[in-house]
Amino acid sequence: MNFHTHHDRRIFITGGAGFIGSCLARHLITESDYEILVYDKLTYAGTLTSIDPVSRHPRFKFVQGDICDKDAVSKAVSSFDPDVIVHLAAESHVDRSIEGPQAFIETNVVGTLVMLQAAMGHWTALPNERSASFRFHHVSTDEVFGSLGDTGFFDEETPYDPRSPYSASKAGSDHLVRAWYHTYGLPVTISNCSNNYGPYHFPEKLIPLIILRALRGEDLPVYGKGENIRDWLYVEDHARAIRLVFEKGATGSTYTVGGKSERKNIDVVTSICFLLDRIKPRADGKAYAEQIRFVTDRPGHDHRYAIDSKKIERDLAWSPTVSFEEGLEKTVQWFLNNETWWRPLLERSKATSRRGLNPP
Repeated sequence: MNFHTHHDRRIFITGGAGFIGSCLARHLITESDYEILVYDKLTYAGTLTSIDPVSRHPRFKFVQGDICDKDAVSKAVSSFDPDVIVHLAAESHVDRSIEGPQAFIETNVVGTLVMLQAAMGHWTALPNERSASFRFHHVSTDEVFGSLGDTGFFDEETPYDPRSPYSASKAGSDHLVRAWYHTYGLPVTISNCSNNYGPYHFPEKLIPLIILRALRGEDLPVYGKGENIRDWLYVEDHARAIRLVFEKGATGSTYTVGGKSERKNIDVVTSICFLLDRIKPRADGKAYAEQIRFVTDRPGHDHRYAIDSKKIERDLAWSPTVSFEEGLEKTVQWFLNNETWWRPLLERSKATSRRGLNPP
């Protein structure tokens, strides 16, 4: 199956104004001939400024809509007539899921069901040649696998063991996608990725949160002793992986995508401080690391995530190209250069304030 014979192939991206989705949309507009439709509700974390660089491109369309709204989804899918649906729309912040789990179940589980039903209706009506190459690609997280000790890695065979309302809702969505493949034959692929970082990252997440709080002279909160370990994946590397999976991945298959960059949270925070010391020193000459404060740990905080990406490396010739040091420097520099992007988000959403301490 050659995806490059049709220059007009159409990719429907849910959550395409979010962090990973907007990166994918920018990548596909600049690096391919695909026509793109971004379908996004524009919740607090979705912002049109993230797709601004490509929004006036003739191959780009945007529709504001909710994945839980069956009629709106059906209408958008049938009018755009996609060859691939990439499903990224999700509530994604663990701390928010601890405070308010219901929105996570509605968006991540019910929304995925609505998308699968719309995809089924669309796929079954496609002519043979297009129906054979149609894909529903579901983007998920390594958090569905639970927590690792100091050794071992998650891969495609790891049993599910979600620990937070967020990861439980994503696990539910993964199971639904597989069920639609096994029960109805819908041609699906799934990817489970490690922590993404990079430009346009919503300021509530660790890396942008630390950058922006540091610049504003605020405390830099680190959970527990900062010993929790995450595998960091540069978002542009992830966008390439998603594209390879929907272009060449085997239907019914899962691919785990990691950055081969495990770091303790405290080391991530101090690395950001050292970069800022060099690039934008504090006016008083002190080190940014003096702003670090250890705070009460998050409830049920998974100790370590790490991904074995052998399958996608072997089968689809993907590997991460941006080292953590290089990616972190690019990210810090981007936030320094793009205050016009993040300033309105901070004012609108109190993005850098602490969450996840109150039960629902």
